[in-house]
Amino acid sequence: MGLMDTLKAKLAPAKEKVSDLAQQHGGKIEQGLEKAAHAVDARTKGKYSDKIHTGTDKAKEALDRLAHKDDGGTPPPPAPPAS
Repeated sequence: MGLMDTLKAKLAPAKEKVSDLAQQHGGKIEQGLEKAAHAVDARTKGKYSDKIHTGTDKAKEALDRLAHKDDGGTPPPPAPPAS
């Protein structure tokens, strides 16, 4: 067994735990992401709003992928950005 196989075998339980937590607390995590993004945007006086918005969207997509991993399918399409 190679190094990568060993690492994958040892990290599998952690990945499942993260997936379970993402499914259970996805809404709270998304609210936290939005709150953090708003705080950073306010502190930077909107200078990096587009980058903050893009980063927040990518984090939400990653959360969706984690949360829907066990559904046997693909995650639902992302919601249109709120303007």
